[in-house]
Amino acid sequence: MSRSLKAHLLLLGVVIVWGSTFVLVKDALADISPLLFNLLRMGLATLCLGLVYRRHIGRMDGRTIFFGCLTGFFLAMGYQFQTAGLRLTTPSKSAFITGMVVVIVPLLLVIPRLRPVASHAPAWNAYLGALLAFGGIVLLTTPAGSGAAHSGFDFRSMNVGDLLTLGCALGFAFHMLALAHFSPRVPFEQLAVLQVGFATLFMAISLPVFERPFLHWSVRVVVALTIASVLATAAAFTIQSWAQQFLPATHTALLLTLEPVFAWITSFLFLGERLGLRSGAGALLIFAGIGVTELLPSRIQSTAHEAAPIP
Repeated sequence: MSRSLKAHLLLLGVVIVWGSTFVLVKDALADISPLLFNLLRMGLATLCLGLVYRRHIGRMDGRTIFFGCLTGFFLAMGYQFQTAGLRLTTPSKSAFITGMVVVIVPLLLVIPRLRPVASHAPAWNAYLGALLAFGGIVLLTTPAGSGAAHSGFDFRSMNVGDLLTLGCALGFAFHMLALAHFSPRVPFEQLAVLQVGFATLFMAISLPVFERPFLHWSVRVVVALTIASVLATAAAFTIQSWAQQFLPATHTALLLTLEPVFAWITSFLFLGERLGLRSGAGALLIFAGIGVTELLPSRIQSTAHEAAPIP
């Protein structure tokens, strides 16, 4: 099996796990505050990674630590916004809005300094995709207007959780770009440990500022923490740190678009959540924006592994 095929399959498995955990975390947040959940999740994942990759920790230099710190900051940003928003919105909406990351990434690549090696400025389809996805978010997150306005949209009723989740998408977009820059320069074991470890540190700092934590130990909290920390964090970010060396950024982003699909399937099976006509149309527009951005022909991008400078 080629490394590229292996990377695709492993990253697909990660996406399935991430999509399935939306419902699990949503249920657990009845017994634990969002940011405390994140802190415990990342702390447990750091312990797991530290034990597994303990031989690699002593070999880190200053540059590697800086890369891990920056990547961990964006990782913490994404999860803090996502988990805080998930408490106030539905799992499928959270997943669909998080999927905006694959539209945000090419828009960020307009800035030359943010482009990984061998990446190009976004083409016209990136802007069209962003416009379609924005229209989808409007339909997905705002109910039809009522009363005197009769405008079809009531932006005042947009859920705060939806806005927080948009911040999450921005954080994860920067995280993906950071991995694209750093994964060919740093051993994936070190990058996995450092990004999760620094994310834990940033979460510990932000917790008392943004939240009054509470915790009622229950079976669902223990199950959610175990699965989220071991599978969806420790294992998942180790795989992503390795896989992005052998996958073009567009392939990685395209695989991530499947996350809301698995989130909706899980939410439908376990919570009976259904998307109405308006919300369904919004979700389809988001997918259309993602598809226009990622599937239309563009210049071939080198993988990070291929574009890495020869030491």
